[in-house]
Amino acid sequence: MTNFSVELPMMYGDHHVKEVRRVLFETEGVKEVYASSSFHTVNIDYDTKKTNQKKIKAALEEAGYGGELAIPLEPSIPVTEREGEKYFRHTTSSTQTGNIIGFEQNVNYQGRSQWPIPGMGILDVAKTQTEES
Repeated sequence: MTNFSVELPMMYGDHHVKEVRRVLFETEGVKEVYASSSFHTVNIDYDTKKTNQKKIKAALEEAGYGGELAIPLEPSIPVTEREGEKYFRHTTSSTQTGNIIGFEQNVNYQGRSQWPIPGMGILDVAKTQTEES
């Protein structure tokens, strides 16, 4: 029995752990699998007479768990300043980091109070807005 570990950045959720375990246990010779979505790592015990690391890695690759996890990056130009693009949120440039940030959204007043807040009761949005004006 031989043991080895593989890093799988594409295994980032418990549903991926289940799928990786299924794929590996369907591979002949694999005896034990410990997969962690937190650490993006799978530890595999296998019989060297029935399979090898190359076959195991090929099975993972075929199932879509090879390669790096693609993480989209915010572009350096705010959405509001790009020509011809529609936008639905406001972005701004942070002077501290030099990056574009923003999750603000303008929502029109709907004429109703907000939900109760423990220890504060119901917020009266109209009263709060008139106090700020």
